[in-house]
Amino acid sequence: MLWSYSKIDEAKVKTIEELEKKLGVTILAFSGEDIKNAELTAADLKEIEKVESELGLSLVAVRT
Repeated sequence: MLWSYSKIDEAKVKTIEELEKKLGVTILAFSGEDIKNAELTAADLKEIEKVESELGLSLVAVRT
């Protein structure tokens, strides 16, 4: 399972914004995607880790 930002319509955005105002916080909406991680070699993982370090990001490799 991979989690990503939810794609939501304007009505849901408005509901979330109202809740944010009420609570005084920022709320992020995530949805689960049924995606499988890619099987990688140790060398592949090292390359990904190198780029993650260079970019200051976390990367996820998947097979589509």
